Amino acid sequence: MTTEYFTSPEGRRLAFNKIPPVNGRPTFIWLSGYRSDMAGSKAQAVSSWAWQTGNGAVLFDYSGHGESEGRFEDGTISSWREDTLAAIDTLSEGPLVLAGSSMGGWMALLAALARPERVKGLVLIAPAPDFTEKLMWAGLSQAQQEEIMTRGVTLRPSDYGTPDPITKALIEDGRQWQILDAPIAFDGPVRILQGMEDPDVPWPHALEINERLTSSDVILTLIKDGDHRLSRDQDVARLIAACADMANLTGA
Repeated sequence: MTTEYFTSPEGRRLAFNKIPPVNGRPTFIWLSGYRSDMAGSKAQAVSSWAWQTGNGAVLFDYSGHGESEGRFEDGTISSWREDTLAAIDTLSEGPLVLAGSSMGGWMALLAALARPERVKGLVLIAPAPDFTEKLMWAGLSQAQQEEIMTRGVTLRPSDYGTPDPITKALIEDGRQWQILDAPIAFDGPVRILQGMEDPDVPWPHALEINERLTSSDVILTLIKDGDHRLSRDQDVARLIAACADMANLTGA
């Protein structure tokens, strides 16, 4: 599939792939994780499934990620939320299901709150709302926290490649978008997949999301031996099953 580009209202040039829905079927918007992109295996699996089943799919890269323009270090929760809403508003029409992995789960929840008339369902994989404060900042040493406040950035070792640059702007901006300290007003169906061996997003985080959501149709699946990525064949099969369930619930 050939990558296309659009320019967001904020002037950022973002990469995307798009599959139109058939006969009123919903469109699945894939929301990647922190430092991840639309070329990942889960995103591609959802896209392939959507194409085979007549559902729509929109995959895109946040600014500073994948094939989109911009520097990763310049990104914040505000800017990536803006990118998400721009992709929704510019690239899609009709009913939407947001499928978000890790940070993408936070983006999905924020977008559902911002576009309640469009978003009919959520599929969340190891969702990480509030991670900049409750998981990232809380997990840094005092020396790392002081480095962020004095130098503006610290480098945190990553299991997934080069170290993560954690900026003061990311931490401070993230505080205004925290949503786990109050009810999350979304009443559509929600499916959550969470690994219990996840070193990045502890599984009790998913329990808290379940408790905060106002929806009565939330199914949380805890995968005892599951890691953070949930990219094994059996994990991807669970993701596709959740998407199929959501398509049946939200489609025409």
